Amino acid sequence: MLINADSAQKVVLDTQEVPWVPSPMAGRDQKILECEEAALAPATSLVRYAPGALVAAPHHTLGEEWFVLHGMFYDAAGQYPTGTYLNSPAETARTCCADEGCTLFVKRRPRVGDDSERLVVHTAVTAWCPGLVPGLSVLPLSAGGTTSTALVRWAPGTYFNPHRHFGGEEIYVLEGVFEDEHGRYPAGYWLRSPHLSAHKPFSVEGCTIFVKTGHLLPL
Repeated sequence: MLINADSAQKVVLDTQEVPWVPSPMAGRDQKILECEEAALAPATSLVRYAPGALVAAPHHTLGEEWFVLHGMFYDAAGQYPTGTYLNSPAETARTCCADEGCTLFVKRRPRVGDDSERLVVHTAVTAWCPGLVPGLSVLPLSAGGTTSTALVRWAPGTYFNPHRHFGGEEIYVLEGVFEDEHGRYPAGYWLRSPHLSAHKPFSVEGCTIFVKTGHLLPL
C-alpha cells in the first residue's frame, strides 16, 4: 500500500472526507493518511476502536506515537483519556481495550531520535508555556534529535512570523481553524509540509493543533 508516501511532497487532507476502513482486527477501523509499502516504514493514521473492543495491538519494534482524540483508551500499563499523548519508541505487543470507544491519532515509527523511554503526557493537567508571539501557548510533548512534538494553542487573532521548517512540519488540527497564506484548515485537517517549506501561519478564530517538526529530513 502506498498513500502520500513521498515526504518531499506537501499534503493537505480533510480527514473527515477519508472513509473508515476495517482493519484485520475486529472492532478496530482506520483512516490511513500516509503509508509506505515497507512493513516497518513510517505511517500515519486515525484509528477508531468500537465500544467494548478488546484487541491485540500489533508489535511495532520501531515504536509508535499516539494522541487520544476522543474517548478513553486502556492497556495493561494504564488508562488514557482524551488529550493523552503516548510515545513508545520500542513498543512491545499488548492488549488494548476501549469500553466506550475511542479515536486515536497514530504514528508508526515516529522518528523521535534515540530515546527508548516510554513517555505519557496527560495534557489536560499539564502546564502550557508562553509561545514566541502574544496569543500563542505551547505544551511540549517529546523531543529527540532534530524532531520535536507539541500542542500549540492559538488565541483568536494570533499571527506568527514567516518562517521555514528545517526537517519539515506536520500538523493535525484538533480544534478551531488554523490558517496560513495557502489556505484555511478547520478541525480534522492534516497537513504535511516538506523539508525547508515556508509559510506565515495565523488563526483568526483561534485553534489548537498537534505539531511535529524536524522528522521529514531527506534520507
